[in-house]
Formats: sequence, structure tokens, C-alpha cells
Amino acid sequence: MFKTILLQASGDGGNLSSLILFGGVALVFYFFMIRPQQKKQKEQKKFIEEIKRGDQVVTVGGIHGKVMTVEDDTLTLEIDKGVKIKIQKSSVSLDASKPAPEKEKKS
Repeated sequence: MFKTILLQASGDGGNLSSLILFGGVALVFYFFMIRPQQKKQKEQKKFIEEIKRGDQVVTVGGIHGKVMTVEDDTLTLEIDKGVKIKIQKSSVSLDASKPAPEKEKKS
């Protein structure tokens, strides 16, 4: 069986068509997997850099709070009346003041 595979791989024109197929798969993978992820990462980085006092945010752990102070890499969130926590900026997941996008409903 291994000899059959080697003989098929060494046929004329097989290498070119395999290369074209592999290139096509790589392009599809890039445009449907890698590029959207890079775009999402850029948007998240921009959002974290633009956080300011008074913003309503949600952390990666699911904690909702209002930004009280912004320092270099940390934020102080007020999560309840008088209850404040200090977190890393990188642990902020999304902006809670914006409405969440609705998921499409199936009819």
C-alpha cells in the first residue's frame, strides 16, 4: 500500500495540482480563521486602551462594574455601593454600556 502511495505521488503533474490545492486550502484557512481573529484582537486592544473613568465594563470572570480610576495597567472597579476592586486592564472583556448584539433567531 505504501508503494502505491509513493507511485501516485511521483506521477507527472501531480505535484503541481497538489501544490495548487494546498495553496487554496491555505488561503481559505487564512480568510476564514486567521484574519477575523486578528481583527477581533485589534478591536479588543483598542477598546482596552480607550477605557476611561465612568465606563461600565464586564471582566473576563463575569464581574460587572463601573470604572472609578484608570492607572497604567490597572483599573479600579466599583462593583456595588462602596465595594471596589483593583484589576488588570487585560482582564476587561467588554463594554457593558453598549447593548449586546442579538443572536439571530431561527424561524
